[in-house]
Amino acid sequence: MSTARSVTDADFEQEVLKSDKTILVDFWAEWCGPCRAVSPILDQIGAEHADKIEIVKLNVDDNPQTAAKYMITSIPAMKVYQGGEVVKTVIGAKPKPALEADLAAFLS
Repeated sequence: MSTARSVTDADFEQEVLKSDKTILVDFWAEWCGPCRAVSPILDQIGAEHADKIEIVKLNVDDNPQTAAKYMITSIPAMKVYQGGEVVKTVIGAKPKPALEADLAAFLS
């Protein structure tokens, strides 16, 4: 089970868009094998870089409004938000070194 906290359609604006932190939202679903594979990697990155980035999860099946708003058509999809704006999108499960490379600008 992931250590990342969950966000929903109801609290997405408050928890992500209005946050003064850099937030990575993992858009996922229970039935998605690649989502389950990438989850522990994101937990590791979140734990190792807790001072720079916060990882949260949004279940696209349970929260279709937010998934539709950000045009999530393929999961896992990870979007990095700063100041209420998407500043980076990563699509698909990747090994930890590849994800860290994608997110390097936010982890250093």
